[in-house]
Amino acid sequence: MIRRGAPAAKARGRPASGSHAALKLRVTEIFVSLQGESSRAGLPTVFVRLTGCPLRCVWCDTAYAFRGGRWMTLGSILREVAEAGVHQVCVTGGEPLAQKSCLPLLETLCDAGLSVSLETSGALDLSGVDRRVSRVVDLKAPASGECARNRWENLAHLTKRDEIKIVVAGEDDYEWARREIAERRLARVCPVLLSPVYGKLSPTALADWVLRDRLPVRVQIQLHKLLWGEVPGK
Repeated sequence: MIRRGAPAAKARGRPASGSHAALKLRVTEIFVSLQGESSRAGLPTVFVRLTGCPLRCVWCDTAYAFRGGRWMTLGSILREVAEAGVHQVCVTGGEPLAQKSCLPLLETLCDAGLSVSLETSGALDLSGVDRRVSRVVDLKAPASGECARNRWENLAHLTKRDEIKIVVAGEDDYEWARREIAERRLARVCPVLLSPVYGKLSPTALADWVLRDRLPVRVQIQLHKLLWGEVPGK
């Protein structure tokens, strides 16, 4: 999903106040890099990558976040994010919503005046996510192996400030995406992003299909991988 950049600065200063400060989440990493995907691509962003995911997508590039991590209080997470000195914050995973305390984390980040986005598979209920958060929902195409996990009820909770992402591994995935976009009128719900699986599908092929069909989507390429390649060992 996101190429690791510079680590966020070490936490220091006063802990966050409020009833949520002592809540704990398992965190794989907190770091600063350029956002590589979505309409925020290219923006310096502090990433909070939570640990754990109930899905096992074939092409997943963050399997290292499935387990391990460290327990952190919400207050300590907020301190590290503040020390990073970046206005854009992305909560990602794994699947961040697999941890119940993700919801108060998102709320607290918004309360701090930050511009917050959430990267989620869409397999879990989005109804409790703070409406100030920009939600990037990754619908699963058949080649992911997790297509049956798509929670279509989540579409009712999306607004124009959210985005739907579909990662395409080949022409069969593209045709599935094309049908779903048309039948469910996804482009009327929010912007739709199509991405090729890195190293498997040519971005040019995907772009040609979209232009041929005049599909109402944005083709995106993972910017972080163009800049730095895949992170060794991850």
